[in-house]
Amino acid sequence: MTLDDLRVFIAVCETRNLSAVSRTLSCSQSAVSQHVRRLERELGLTLIERQPRGVSPTDAGRILYQAALGGITALDSAVRRLRELRDGDGGTVKITTGGVTVRHFMPDAITAFRDRHPEATLDFQSAHSTRRCLELLQNGQADLAWITLGEPAPGVQQRPVVDLPWVLAVNAGDPLAARETIDPSDLRSIRYIAHPANSASHRRLAENFVRLGCTPARTVGVADWDTAVLLAELGIGHAVLPALPRLPLSPAGPVRTVPIPALSPITVGWAARQWDALSPLATEFAELVTADQARLSADQNWTIR
Repeated sequence: MTLDDLRVFIAVCETRNLSAVSRTLSCSQSAVSQHVRRLERELGLTLIERQPRGVSPTDAGRILYQAALGGITALDSAVRRLRELRDGDGGTVKITTGGVTVRHFMPDAITAFRDRHPEATLDFQSAHSTRRCLELLQNGQADLAWITLGEPAPGVQQRPVVDLPWVLAVNAGDPLAARETIDPSDLRSIRYIAHPANSASHRRLAENFVRLGCTPARTVGVADWDTAVLLAELGIGHAVLPALPRLPLSPAGPVRTVPIPALSPITVGWAARQWDALSPLATEFAELVTADQARLSADQNWTIR
């Protein structure tokens, strides 16, 4: 049994697809199968079984997967930290999240972290969906992911931080800007600035719209929340988005946000492959962001998780 065997086995369990693993590792599918068969021969147990589409771990495979994942993740983290000690590097924390999330959720934490650890590096990798963030995390390309939390993901531990209510961002001259709240009946008539189809916020909104029976007409699509706010300010349409803690709004400004209490809040927070295996620097940064969100959310009377 080798580390390569275990790494390949982990990838097979997470992707449930031998050909996908072979493409990722730039090797043949038979080579992937050989790694798994070597583990099965040594343990004397079947670890994966073929399904109509792909493969899935057996009960024995799931036991090995959980043990191997914890060991490999801890080993990778230790090796990286040892290299940083050897090279005199202050350490690197790799974070993946949406393109505009850093500005809305992390600026104070980044400043505090840099003041404490000027020699350390924060490496941010933008991703356009929660799914992509989780892929980077599972592949070992990130230590932490700030995401919209949802269903459990294989090999990932999630920690909710705050529930964000939904608001309607609308041009100040629009009749809806004067409302105290937006009702489901109002949503039927808005010109909806749609979120990216592969984003978690798009899926959550679609579920809410179906539940309320008020799917609005789409007028334009955008790649991020900040662009949606800008288009709402220009009067192009109406943006339905989470009440982000740092939306650039003022009472006299060109855009207003109005609460939509009928929509179920979304939960945002951290994800990591294994919290116990994170470096002290990564743990500290996650805690700084969490504490900052607790402070901002208390000002807004939002729910802290």
